[in-house]
Amino acid sequence: MEKSNQLYAQLFDLLQQHSRYVDVRHIQTLALMVQGLLSSQRLNLTAWEPFVKSRAKQAQSYQRRFSRFMDNDRIQKSEIYLPLVLSGLSLSKLTRVYLALDTSMLWNEFCLISISIVTCGRAVPLVWRVIKHESASVAFGEYQPLLVEAQKALKDFGDVMLLADRAFASHALMHWLRDINWHWCLRVKSDVQIHGPRAIPVTVEQLFPASGEATFYRQVGLWEDGLERVNLALANLSTAEEPWAVITDEAPTLLTFEDYGKRFDTEELYLDSKSGAFQLEDSRLDEAKHLERLYLVAAVAILFSTLQGLRCTHKSSQSGFPSNEDGFKSS
Repeated sequence: MEKSNQLYAQLFDLLQQHSRYVDVRHIQTLALMVQGLLSSQRLNLTAWEPFVKSRAKQAQSYQRRFSRFMDNDRIQKSEIYLPLVLSGLSLSKLTRVYLALDTSMLWNEFCLISISIVTCGRAVPLVWRVIKHESASVAFGEYQPLLVEAQKALKDFGDVMLLADRAFASHALMHWLRDINWHWCLRVKSDVQIHGPRAIPVTVEQLFPASGEATFYRQVGLWEDGLERVNLALANLSTAEEPWAVITDEAPTLLTFEDYGKRFDTEELYLDSKSGAFQLEDSRLDEAKHLERLYLVAAVAILFSTLQGLRCTHKSSQSGFPSNEDGFKSS
């Protein structure tokens, strides 16, 4: 129990220092929930009871407290979490902030849409929402509020690049990114039409290079109308399941694939959240707002664990924690 008490104290101190909260009891409960999650490795309210530190004497007291947290509309996840993650990540020391936009399905009924900060080979949640949706492909209007929230949170950082997979590339997203002067690396489908490399429009698939090669095109027209002008990087790697086609606003080089490849750091994030460490699908919550608040517990746990891992790395390497390239600070 002593270790459990120490963990709660660390979590509460982190939340109290950096979060904007309406009532201190909100972050007390959140610290208990994160403590329970880290100890049980399950995103399930009833699984946390044996691990939490509280004056409550009965299991039902814990469950009622956690359930009230899920239902409490005064608890704004952005107010609690955004100051926390921005204080934990020293973004000002990074030359560029990489954001990964992605979706994940829960029970083929809910879609988790998230934007994560990619750094140190890991993805840390920044903003997210859950919608009742039967597909991982979502319209621009569904994730635009997250883009706006992320843009406001990162308004002081001049160099931001968005990474996203094939389902997100659209006129609406491209226009939005240009309006706010974010950089971008977006993968496109092989049947997308391209104007410019040849006398007539061709599909991306027709431009793929031979195995083991890469090729680059500047200022080609995109889609049927050809109005969107982009730079295109194509690669056909023998180690990849299929060729890559990446559009970007920057000069296309081999580094384009390195930039886009950072998006795959989100795979570990979703593995931890869904079927790996935290078992999100084990929660069986049936309301989008409850799942959003439950993911707040996971996000705090992921951020806390990442920071702890970097501190351990620092102690073993004795190289000074954290380095500017890591993008984390110890406070």
